[in-house]
Amino acid sequence: MYFLSGWPKRLLCPLESPERPLHIRTDPQRAFFAVLAPSQLSVWYCRPSVLIVSYKELSKAASQFGPYKQAEWRPDSTMIAVSTANGYILFFEIPSARDKYLYEPMYPKGSPHLKGTPHYKEEQCAPSLNLEMKKVLDLQASITSLQSMLEDLLVATADGFLHLVHWDGMTNGRKAINLCTVPFSVDLQSSRAGSFLGFEDVYIRDMEYCATLDGFAVVFNDGRVGFITPMSSRFTAEQLHGVWAQDVIDGTCVAVNNKYRLMAFGCANGSVQVYTIDTTTGAMQFSHKLELTPKQYPDIWNKTGPVKLIRWSPDSCVVMVTWECGGLSLWSVFGAQLICTLGGDFAYQSDGTKKDPLKISSMTWGSEGYHLWVIDGNSSQNTKPDRDAKNEPQQFGILQFHFIKSALTVNPCMSNQEQVLLQGEDRLYLNCGDATQTQNPRNTSAHSEHKPTRERGPFSDGNLDSQGLSTLLGHRHWHVVQIHSTYLESNWPIRFSAIDKLGQNVAVVGKFGFAHYSLLTKKWKLFGNITQEQNMIVTGGLAWWNDFIVLGCYNLNDHQEELRIYLRTSNLDNAFAHITKVQANTLLLSVFRDIVILFRADCSICLYSIERRPEGLNPTASVQVLQEVSMSRYIPHPFLVVSVTLTSVRTETGISLKMPQQACEAESIMLNLAGQLIMLQRDRSGPQIRDKDNNPNQRKHLPFCAPVVLAQSVENVWTTCRINKQKRHLLEALWLSCGGAGMKVWLPLFPRDHRKPHSFLSRRIMLPFHINIYPLAVLFEDALVLGAVNDTVLYDCLYTQTSAREHLEVLFPFSIVERTSQIYLHHILRQLLVRNLGEQALLLAHSCATLPYFPHVLELMLHEVLEEEATSREPIPDPLLPTVAKFITEFPLFLQTVVHCARKTEYALWNYLFAAVGNPKDLFEECLMAQDLDTAASYLIILQNMEVPAVSRQHATLLFNTALEQGKWDLCRHMIRFLKAIGSGETETPPATPTTQEPSSSSGFEFFRHRSISLSQSAENLHSKFNLTKTLSMPSGPSGKRWSKDSDCAENMYIDMMLWRHARRLLEEIKLKDLGCFAAQLGFELIGWLCKERARAARVEDFVFALKKLHKDFLWPFPVIPASSINSPFKNGKYKTAMGEQLLKSQSADTFVNMEVDTGVSSTPRSRSWLGTIGSSQREIDTASSHGPHMQDAFLSPLLSKGDECSIGSATDLTETSSMVDGDWTMVDENFSSLSLTQSELEHISLELASKGPHKSQVQLRYLLHIFMEAGCLDWCIIIGLILRESSVINQVFSVMQSSDIDGEICQNIKAGLYAVDKWASTDCPGYKPFLNIIKPQIQKLSEIAEEQVQPEAFQPVNPSKVTEQANTRVEESRTLISHGTNPQSDAGNSSASRHEEDKSKTEDEDSFQEGSYDCIVS
Repeated sequence: MYFLSGWPKRLLCPLESPERPLHIRTDPQRAFFAVLAPSQLSVWYCRPSVLIVSYKELSKAASQFGPYKQAEWRPDSTMIAVSTANGYILFFEIPSARDKYLYEPMYPKGSPHLKGTPHYKEEQCAPSLNLEMKKVLDLQASITSLQSMLEDLLVATADGFLHLVHWDGMTNGRKAINLCTVPFSVDLQSSRAGSFLGFEDVYIRDMEYCATLDGFAVVFNDGRVGFITPMSSRFTAEQLHGVWAQDVIDGTCVAVNNKYRLMAFGCANGSVQVYTIDTTTGAMQFSHKLELTPKQYPDIWNKTGPVKLIRWSPDSCVVMVTWECGGLSLWSVFGAQLICTLGGDFAYQSDGTKKDPLKISSMTWGSEGYHLWVIDGNSSQNTKPDRDAKNEPQQFGILQFHFIKSALTVNPCMSNQEQVLLQGEDRLYLNCGDATQTQNPRNTSAHSEHKPTRERGPFSDGNLDSQGLSTLLGHRHWHVVQIHSTYLESNWPIRFSAIDKLGQNVAVVGKFGFAHYSLLTKKWKLFGNITQEQNMIVTGGLAWWNDFIVLGCYNLNDHQEELRIYLRTSNLDNAFAHITKVQANTLLLSVFRDIVILFRADCSICLYSIERRPEGLNPTASVQVLQEVSMSRYIPHPFLVVSVTLTSVRTETGISLKMPQQACEAESIMLNLAGQLIMLQRDRSGPQIRDKDNNPNQRKHLPFCAPVVLAQSVENVWTTCRINKQKRHLLEALWLSCGGAGMKVWLPLFPRDHRKPHSFLSRRIMLPFHINIYPLAVLFEDALVLGAVNDTVLYDCLYTQTSAREHLEVLFPFSIVERTSQIYLHHILRQLLVRNLGEQALLLAHSCATLPYFPHVLELMLHEVLEEEATSREPIPDPLLPTVAKFITEFPLFLQTVVHCARKTEYALWNYLFAAVGNPKDLFEECLMAQDLDTAASYLIILQNMEVPAVSRQHATLLFNTALEQGKWDLCRHMIRFLKAIGSGETETPPATPTTQEPSSSSGFEFFRHRSISLSQSAENLHSKFNLTKTLSMPSGPSGKRWSKDSDCAENMYIDMMLWRHARRLLEEIKLKDLGCFAAQLGFELIGWLCKERARAARVEDFVFALKKLHKDFLWPFPVIPASSINSPFKNGKYKTAMGEQLLKSQSADTFVNMEVDTGVSSTPRSRSWLGTIGSSQREIDTASSHGPHMQDAFLSPLLSKGDECSIGSATDLTETSSMVDGDWTMVDENFSSLSLTQSELEHISLELASKGPHKSQVQLRYLLHIFMEAGCLDWCIIIGLILRESSVINQVFSVMQSSDIDGEICQNIKAGLYAVDKWASTDCPGYKPFLNIIKPQIQKLSEIAEEQVQPEAFQPVNPSKVTEQANTRVEESRTLISHGTNPQSDAGNSSASRHEEDKSKTEDEDSFQEGSYDCIVS
């Protein structure tokens, strides 16, 4: 409603030796304020805050009158009455020196400001005034209160008299009333005679006149409070009658609210009791209380001292309260606390030390409530008048606080109900985000990122619409629009503002005229003709209707009330406006669909229909009267009407089922009369409903029924005219803000499935609920309330010197306003369940189940009910928790909701919760059945705390196995830790379960996430061919460190058994891809395990089946043969393309044994280090495959012949001239551009590309090949070599088999397998034949080896911690495979020279692998 902004300012007094101020009071128009000092009266101008005139009492007179005490302005601001300590009233007249001004604005030359505008001087320059003492009145008793009452001045004195003094002709109109003669009673009903006060020394301590109640609220010196009202127009003792407030005995001060007819009495205990008058009996009726709660202010709530001052804002929407011990607090009309300076950054410095609260001796509101002037009681005592610099303005004890307020305070019928619009004195704050995104009307299904204030964080929802939640909630910053300075200068202050339906245009109304702004074009539109602007005063607010601005105004020229409609797109000029004359002054205006509703000063409501007329260039709108309704019987004073709205809300929902077309119509008028919400429905009892052939316009003329009071203490009302079949509950509801009582919703109840409604079931129900923010807008479909909240920032650390202690920046924090929002759906569902309306709650919940925060709603509801019932001291006769639990089971999120609620609740309440929702073991099993493993993991923590370890281990094992099967690696890692914790007795530290599961890794080895795959073309490897460097032998993750530490632990054995079992199953089912993911993600010792399983699970039984399965798993296409080469798969050996390693892969062994490679060897020192133990033919082969730069020319010779089987341009075959990105299949090397390719050659190339699998699969296959090679699973190496169709791989395997002592059975198995593949290729896949023919010589050699039986024990399995010579050999062999084309200039330290260190420090190695040391560099 109201929010503090920035730092307060301190006013400077230009007088040389001012006295310290003690009282401040604005005039009724709030253009000036008077400041009293003990013997000085000053009048200041409000904007700018400058001193105009000061009157200093002579010392002789000052001693006679005594110090000044209070000041009161005459209603027309021409006089000031000042009371003094010795019982005198001094009357000062303020004659205005015409056309004389103290200050004038200075404009630079050539600026567009014209001095010829009407009212120019009055608006922008402080006028010159004089103060003359006209009259002195001696009342001979000290004056306790001074109150202006219409044309009279009411004075209360300490001798128990009330004096009525006329402003003119003061003496002869003087009447004194003795309070002892005024009868007081509990109410005004004549049957009870009033008792008199009866005490000699009773007098009025404070009083204030209330015009709308026609009486004055009084506080007596003994603490009793009451209300005195004249029984007739004559103000005499006989005609006065008083009413007691029975419960208040410690009153200190009073302030009245005319708009809401409230009297706020401050009490000595620090609370404020707010009363109203019961209109039927005339008794004082308690409304509500304003008090600090121990929950919010634990250290100060009962130490504030008595209430010192209460001041209502000019628009009567908020009240400021201050106490004897200091501090300011701001409350809404019906008791919602907005600001309090006794806590937070106001009360504590940044280092935690407590500040002295600001003590206030007097305060007053400025124009429109944008400013509050207060007299600082602290500084006024220690102000030193004798400053050194006499000519410097004195720092004076008046502070000016700045406020921003909601547009609803002054324009409650703002046409847009879903935007938060705040207005400051020179700017607007909007929450509509960037207008460029909001071109279209907001779709009802639009949702976006929002989490409630309890836990903020983005939800990403797909169907974001134009103006959805993203723009309303997307961030916490405001869209600030600076009001045009030209308009502000002559029309300050801004009185009304409004925003259109789409949140794209805003209009503001100042003193005269109006202006509007487009957020799309970022431009203001002002009246071109200033005279037109200055001739209209907007009286009833304004509203948007499509592209039109509708406003009720008074035409100063014609002295005529008018309703005007301006088109936004045309120039701002009366020529383009549609003007309708109105009988009486418009007080409020609102738009509903195509109807304008006016509330006028004669208490009548008038409905107009509005329609667009396309005429010429600029369309216009025309208006015609539909209906007039007089409300004077029900409304005592037109000023009491806070808002008037037309809605489609009605009590009989049955009608909407029979005649749905009527649902859109204006059904009822909602009138907020001083906080009472009154509803007038259309009277459908007549025959009009049944007339089918009735004119549609006739229906709008249905009369209205008598008014019904719907609710009390209402501050704001929200309703919408949109229709959404899915969310009828929310869109047809009426939302009320009730101050301290929270919010209420008047919810429609629908019969289910269009059944006939029960006769006893009410059509609507009023449900109250509390929220933590002050509501400023309601998002109907999204079940959200938007608001704003004051936040503070401390800057006191910037001022460390002692001299800066008095700086306002040190004394006060900087105040900012933040956007906020809150979910309310759980409150409504709960209220429905409490009232046994579960069916309605289900209908409502299902309609909102698509909201992104719906799971949070269920969780909040369960949590709140659980906390309340489980911590209750008395037994609850009818607990709600079982009902809520049953309700939540209706939704698929039931299991998550329960476990999330339990994990956020303390352990002591778990038994109560699970008694209602079910046994956690059953819920865990339900999660497993529903495949919801993350939720099951959360239940595991519940079980661990509630059950014995054996039970939790059993359930954990179940979950671990399921997670392994589904490839949920993150969860698997957590489960390993969990099982170990149970084993080692660390049950008191339950593991955190993952809240979000990584997507399943079936699409590829997710461990490449952690490795850097460098695809750059860096300088150092510019000269190299394609590199695939591995800086380690095997990824084994943190497991080595973890499991070697306590390897004797039975738990670890237990976990290992499960991991081995899973690995065996994957290998038996030939799921190599899953096996790779499993090993990398869980740090499984794959090589060590494969060594053990080499002759068992790691043995390939069916080569053909395995080959097919790998093709399918890695999405690798089967090779095909081009039509032209079926007869001779390789005619000759002209293999000269600009490719890297793989250009060798389909060539026969002879071709690259006989190549000239001397230069390559000599320029590749690195190859020597990893080719030591292999035979010469192998060395030649591998050196050829790691060709150095000197060989480059040999490979760039003419293009291949058509028939040759070759791979061109695959993702890994790239030279240094290309910058390669995954999937970039560009031809490489500049020479290619000069070569022309024939049609058949292109066909061949595309065919070759088609027989390649994805780049990712290729990297994965090479990785697996490396692992199998290290583990000595040669049969798997053969199969991967076949898939990659790389003869070098096959050759390498064969050479290993020749050079090492290999089990003859393995040789036999490989030989049999290759023959089976050959046979299968002949019949089913001829594409494999060319490659098989290349390796045929090797197969024949293999047959010879297989015949020589080798001792089986000669081949030992590799121990990961001790590297045998054979292992080293194998490492080197794998190096040859991986490092084709390794950069010869690069450091040899990456190769197997450092193998021993690597293998010794296996555990470090594993960790580094997890961190990302596995680099695949494509350069």
